[in-house]
Amino acid sequence: MKRGISRLHSAFLLSLLLLASALILSGCGDKTADQRKAFIDFLQNTIMRSGERIPALSEDQKQKFGPYVTDYAILYGFAQQVSRAKQDGIQPVVAELTAIRLPQDYITHRDSLRQASGALGVLSQQLQSAKSQADSSKAGLKQPDDLKPLYEKAYNQIVTQPASQLLPLLPGLQSLSQSAVQAGDFLQQQGNNVTLNGVKVKFSSQQQVDTYNGLMNALAQNSQVLSQAQKLQ
Repeated sequence: MKRGISRLHSAFLLSLLLLASALILSGCGDKTADQRKAFIDFLQNTIMRSGERIPALSEDQKQKFGPYVTDYAILYGFAQQVSRAKQDGIQPVVAELTAIRLPQDYITHRDSLRQASGALGVLSQQLQSAKSQADSSKAGLKQPDDLKPLYEKAYNQIVTQPASQLLPLLPGLQSLSQSAVQAGDFLQQQGNNVTLNGVKVKFSSQQQVDTYNGLMNALAQNSQVLSQAQKLQ
């Protein structure tokens, strides 16, 4: 009789354990679904309407999104890199180039433009590395079918499109700024053999004229890069 009671007791405990496990699993499933739903709503109503500048997550949002915080970190990390490339790279170079209105300005702005151009080269490399890292991280994501299409749209808006605009532009803008620096260096090196009077430049030899005209032609051929950069600031 005791053996029978013991077996009934064991069976009862086993049933309770199975029930508790089912409830725990069900609870986890509901939590994950809620986190995914919150993240999807955030992508739809905030990120897709934010353009390239997207917000950092609050602590409350991190709790609500759970594991999808990692998914968002891919977008946010690249958006920060784009912002850096524009603020610390494009804007200073554009400001220096647009300040050059007279031949004398090539001399005046050459040192600051040289520094800005160097920073642009570093940021260009960093942006390329950030794009590769974002693509690799995204490829490793395992997303449910209801999230994946929306995330793809967000990724295209935040990562793919800005990268396709900036990555070809940055080397061109650096080349343009370096040509302007070369023009300033050349004019400075001529000393008394050049006369600068407003928009007029007078050299003492034809060789100087040819060199200067070559530098101006190089600037003119790449001038469209400056217009493109101004639109992306």
